[in-house]
Amino acid sequence: MLKSMTGYGTYRLQDEACIQEWEIKSVNGKQLSVRWRLPAFLRSCEPAWESQVRRVAERGRIDVSLQVTFLRPELMPVRLDRGQAKAMLGEIRALAEEQGDAMEADYSRLLNVPSLWQEGTLSGQDAQSDSFRQGLDMALKEWDGFRQREGQDLARDLRGRVGQLGQWILQLEEQTQGLAEERFKVLRERVARLLAPEEAEVDEQRLLQELAVLADRLDVSEEITRLKTHVQTLEEYMHNQEVKGRKLDFLLQECFREINTLGNKAQNTQVSQLVVDCKAELEKCREQVQNLE
Repeated sequence: MLKSMTGYGTYRLQDEACIQEWEIKSVNGKQLSVRWRLPAFLRSCEPAWESQVRRVAERGRIDVSLQVTFLRPELMPVRLDRGQAKAMLGEIRALAEEQGDAMEADYSRLLNVPSLWQEGTLSGQDAQSDSFRQGLDMALKEWDGFRQREGQDLARDLRGRVGQLGQWILQLEEQTQGLAEERFKVLRERVARLLAPEEAEVDEQRLLQELAVLADRLDVSEEITRLKTHVQTLEEYMHNQEVKGRKLDFLLQECFREINTLGNKAQNTQVSQLVVDCKAELEKCREQVQNLE
C-alpha cells in the first residue's frame, strides 16, 4: 500500500503505575531517521524500540516523544546519591565544630541540590517496560493509519494526473504524425531557394540523403512510444499494493527525459505547448511522489 512519509499520531495509555503520552510525527527523508525524546530512565530502551519503528516505516525523518506521569511515586526511578550527600553533610558538620557552633541538618535542603538526584534506568526485564512497548505499538498504529490515509489521497491525485498525461500524449502522437515528412519538405524547399541564385550544381541523390537524415532526427515516434509505455506502467503501479515511491519517482524521471527530448526535436508551436503542459503536470506528480514512502 502506498503510504505518505508525512504522518502524525498520538496515544495515551494509563495503567496502575503511570500515564504514558506518546506523540509521533514524521516528514520526508531519503533514509529512515528516528529521533527520540524520552525520559532519561527510558533511554536504554531506544535500540529495541527503534527496531519496533523500523518494522512499520522504511523512509522518512521520524520524531518520537514520550511523557510519563507516575501515579505510584515508589515506582519513580529516582534515587539520592547518598554517599555524596553524607560527604557534604560531614564537611558542614566539621566546619560547624571548628567554629564551635551546633549543627542541625535540614535534610529538606537537599531537594534543591540537583546534582544529588539521579534518574535510574528501566530494565528491559521490568514488567513496566512491556507496558511502554504496548504504548509505543499503539502510537505507531495511529501514526501509520494517518500515513496510509494520506498515501491513498496522494494516490488518487496521482491517478488523475497520470490519466491527464496519457490524454496529452495521445494528442502529441496525433500532432506529431507526419512531422518528419513535413520537415523534410520544408528543408528541401529552403535548400532549393538557397541554391537557386548561385545555380550551383549539386548531387541530387546526396542532397536527398542528407535531408532525409536531418528530417529523421526530428522524428519523435520513439519518444512517443516510450512515453506511452511509462504512463501505462505508472497507471499499473497506482493499483499495485506493493509498489514504493522510489519506483514511481524513477519512472517520472524517465518521462521527463523523453518529453524534453520530444520538445527539442519537434520544433512545432502546438507540440511545444503540449510539451510545456506535460512537463508542468509531471513536476506536480514528482512533488506528490516525493511524499510517498
